[in-house]
Amino acid sequence: MTDMDNQEEIIETFDLFDDWLQKYQYIIDLGKELPELDAQHKVEENLLAGCQSQVWLIHEYKDGLLYFYANSDAAIVSGLIALVMTIYSEQTPQYIVDTEPDFIELIGLSSHLSQTRSNGLNAMIDKIQTIAGEYLTK
Repeated sequence: MTDMDNQEEIIETFDLFDDWLQKYQYIIDLGKELPELDAQHKVEENLLAGCQSQVWLIHEYKDGLLYFYANSDAAIVSGLIALVMTIYSEQTPQYIVDTEPDFIELIGLSSHLSQTRSNGLNAMIDKIQTIAGEYLTK
């Protein structure tokens, strides 16, 4: 799938819901499906700075692709993580650096998140893109 295919799929899914209560419930449900991180990964060094909730983010680089794994102690944040992983996990570093998360604005998420949640979402995307950028320079 390409960047816009992944983002278009998210946009089309969100268009199926009539109101933001349903959209929030969908986000929470996505978070429940997110694989749990092992306790060994839930350490200080994997905590993402800039998030109101605790968010642990790890990655691995394999066969030219970056795989991201993350989880949170908050249901809605776990759902936001799942959306971000749909776009950025299992992609090349160049793709990750070049891909802006346009879906956030296009589904109206940016105007329906609190400032602290929005800051955390942006911090997660920035961290993922920074990690990808580091692999481009190796």
